[in-house]
Amino acid sequence: MIFAEVAPDQALGGILAHSVQVKARRLKKGIVLGPDDIAALQAAGITGISVAQLEPGDVAENDAAAALAQALLDQDTPAGLAAASGAAVGKAGACAHLEQTPAFTGRVNLLASGPGVAVLDIAAIEAVNLVHPMITLATVPPFAQMRAGGMVATIKIISYAVSGRDLARACVLARGAIRLARPVLTRADLIVTTAPGGAGQKGVDAIHARLDALGVNLENIIEISHNQGELQAKIQASTAELLLILTASATSDIADVAPAALVAAGGTIERFGMPVDPGNLLFFGTQAGRAVIGLPGCARSVALNGADWVLSRIVCGQALTSAEVAAMGVGGLLKEIPSRPQPRRPRGPSGGKGAQ
Repeated sequence: MIFAEVAPDQALGGILAHSVQVKARRLKKGIVLGPDDIAALQAAGITGISVAQLEPGDVAENDAAAALAQALLDQDTPAGLAAASGAAVGKAGACAHLEQTPAFTGRVNLLASGPGVAVLDIAAIEAVNLVHPMITLATVPPFAQMRAGGMVATIKIISYAVSGRDLARACVLARGAIRLARPVLTRADLIVTTAPGGAGQKGVDAIHARLDALGVNLENIIEISHNQGELQAKIQASTAELLLILTASATSDIADVAPAALVAAGGTIERFGMPVDPGNLLFFGTQAGRAVIGLPGCARSVALNGADWVLSRIVCGQALTSAEVAAMGVGGLLKEIPSRPQPRRPRGPSGGKGAQ
């Protein structure tokens, strides 16, 4: 693409780089200049304008953005683009559960078609953004929980056109790099343990809302005393696809009541504790082939916490290992919950001595 200031009589067919006022009319940036526009510029006495002119092999911004979006959705690479890069024309792959908006001013957005989590090929996305500075792709963080219509990614072609060869390379690298993992679990039980002076069922509505957002039906809320034997029995009796446990007292050790009850019920613990705050005191594992999550007390609040990250991935069928939870520490310092019994900083006019 050639970008230069030229006389109006040399600008026919060029793309106007900056809006220009010509008497009572305004020529908007991005328009392709036609004979009437050239005449208007000359009549206004304008002797020079900035225009972009496509060279052979260039692809206009909207066409380029749409092509990259199609590649991300794992659709066919246009034959012309594939030929330009020497790549084979690909075939459409699995549904990405994303919707592509019409291209406008070189931008296309990818929107979630329903609830789920964003699954990203980070290396591929980084490679796309290294092809050429004018070809850009921005996404939400990996495994971000999405609602229907939420923007998962935006493609922006910064210049008015890009080289077809560069675009073809970006499309090959981008193939299938973004998808939305939809919920695969639909039924859950919640066991709430109670103790004198405890929170009881306070905060259950917040947990219910989390499940609703993921399309999961909370079938049973089972309230029992904070006792290992009772909890073990209820774990074994539940037939839900997903079992959540909310204890009256914070779970402070892997041998505490809730983790011990899970093991006694024939289950296993994948991870106890996570480097996400709020959310440190979460544990999760399996029992009878289904996922079990021991919720931290902060799950009683609607504010984002570590339980959201674990719950959404498990509901959407994404494998979650202890190592992956350990990696959540980078970016795991979330906003403080005002209602937390033991905040990071003591409340008071002085602000305390620092984080706890």
